[in-house]
This record gives sequence, C-alpha cells and structure tokens, in this order.
Amino acid sequence: MSEEEEKSAERNASVEGQEDVTAPAEEEKPKRVRKPAASAAGSSSAAKPARAASSRSKAATAKALPAVEAAAPGAKATPKGKAAPAKREKRAVAVRTAPRLLSRYEGEIKGQLLQEFGYKSDMQVPAVKKVIVNVGLGEALTNAKALETTPAQIAAITGQKPVITKARRSIAGFKLREEQPIGVMVTLRGRRMYEFLDRMISMALPRIRDFRGVSRKAFDGNGNYSLGLREQIMFPEIDYGSIDRVRGMQVVITTSARTDPEGFRLLELMGMPFAREGQTR
Repeated sequence: MSEEEEKSAERNASVEGQEDVTAPAEEEKPKRVRKPAASAAGSSSAAKPARAASSRSKAATAKALPAVEAAAPGAKATPKGKAAPAKREKRAVAVRTAPRLLSRYEGEIKGQLLQEFGYKSDMQVPAVKKVIVNVGLGEALTNAKALETTPAQIAAITGQKPVITKARRSIAGFKLREEQPIGVMVTLRGRRMYEFLDRMISMALPRIRDFRGVSRKAFDGNGNYSLGLREQIMFPEIDYGSIDRVRGMQVVITTSARTDPEGFRLLELMGMPFAREGQTR
C-alpha cells in the first residue's frame, strides 16, 4: 500500500472511533434532559385535572346557590332524592291574665297605702306573702276515711294538693302517737294565693249564715291575720251532697306589714269584710 492509502485508512479509523465514543454521549444527553422534563410534564398534567375539577365544583355551587335562595331564603339545601324534613308547628301559648285581686293591688291599693303611711319607697308597701289553710283531723284516730275525703276537698277549694301533717310527739292523754296523721295543710303563694283570697272574700264569706263581718282583733302584732271558718260548705267548689261531715278550717294570712294597723288597712282595702267597731260577731 502506498502512503496516501495508509493515511486515508487511518483517518477513516479515527473518524469511526470518534463516532463510537461520541455516540453514547449523544444518547445520554436526551435521557438526562428528558427526566426533569417528564416530571414537570407529569406534575402539570396532574395539576390540570385538579384545577379543572375545582373550577367545575365552583361553577356547580354557583349555579346551585341562586336556586336555593330562590326556593327559600332561610331554608337549607337538601340533597337530591331526600325529602325535606317537616317543620315543627309552633304551639300557641295561651297568655293568662293576672288575677283580679293582684291587678287591683298593683293599680289602686299600693298607691293608696303609699300615700296614707308616707313610705319613702315602693318596697316598703305591705303585701300578702302567703296564705296557709290548715284542717285538724283529730277524728282520723278512729275514722280512717277522713284522710281520704278531706285532702280532696281542700284541693278543690285551694286549687293545690295539700300535705298530711303528722304528730311530732306522743301524747297519752289524747291517745296520740308520734308520726300519726292528724291533719291536712296547704301553703299558697303567688297566683293561687290571690285567686283563693278573691274567692273567699267575694264569694265564700258572704254565704255564711247571719254573717256580720270577721273579727278586727285576730292580728298577731306583726301584721299577720288568722281567720277561723266553721264549715267547708261555704265554698262553692264543695258539693253539699258529697260531704261526709262538716269540718272547719283555719286560714292564716301572712303579710309583710310591720304593724297591725298596716296589715289591717291592707286587708281592708283588699275587701276583707271586717266587723264594725264595737260590734261583736
């Protein structure tokens, strides 16, 4: 071979060797570049459906809100296929009027007492605090039926269920033992107290035969008044044909008055029919 041929063969071999060396480098470059490109493309492709889904949900809610507001401004949206819960009907509450005697006390009696006694504050004006109705049943030692009929009669008169009182200690002279039932008692306050006083003053007391007024001296020195009634049939709530025996009762009216004249004037303005001065019952 000539020198020129040898040189050309060497050039061809060097060129082929360079192509073999550079070929893997050219093949690796796209791999290195493609890896981050592929990840970025994957993230962008994953973000696109999420953005599309969020935009769709916003559009759906935007379309649903006007429909709900148009249906009912204050109603909650219910999913499809489920019936809306039924609304509870509001119960009509009957407004009870104040007792007649209480309205009269607040409107007339209170102001009149304030002027007569010269109180400096409305809180000093006397008022009725409670009314106690007590029935003694000494006959219950021998007649057990008395404890069945008497509580029902007192409940009809006062509008409140009474309690049965028991003996605190044993007394041999009265053949009485401790914790033995001997009476019936009820304590009235508030609305029932004023209603009972109104019925007793305006309806029950005038039905007493030969009635000339209640005693003016039955105060205890602190403005509290005690009244004894001989018959329970004086109240219109009691049926005369259903009673087994006529029984009396004691009514104690407790007031906030400090003296007897103040308590007397309070009950007098309420309508208590006191006897005239110097007149006996």
